[in-house]
Amino acid sequence: MNDNNNMKRLFRSRTNRTICGVCGGIGEYLGIDPVIIRILWVILGFASAGMGIIAYFIIALIMPEQMN
Repeated sequence: MNDNNNMKRLFRSRTNRTICGVCGGIGEYLGIDPVIIRILWVILGFASAGMGIIAYFIIALIMPEQMN
C-alpha cells in the first residue's frame, strides 16, 4: 500500500527564491544547494541561445508553489 503523505513532491520554493522559486524548489527536491541549480540554469541559458530562460518561465507556470 502506498502512503502518499511520504512521497516527495516537486514545488516552487517559497523560501529559496530569487525570481519564481523554480531553482530553489528543484534544489530542495534533489537535496542540493539551489545555487548549483541556478549556475547550471544560467549556463543552459547561454548555451541554448536563451531557450533555458524560456524553459524556466514555462516551468514556473506549470510547477505548483509550496503550500506551507
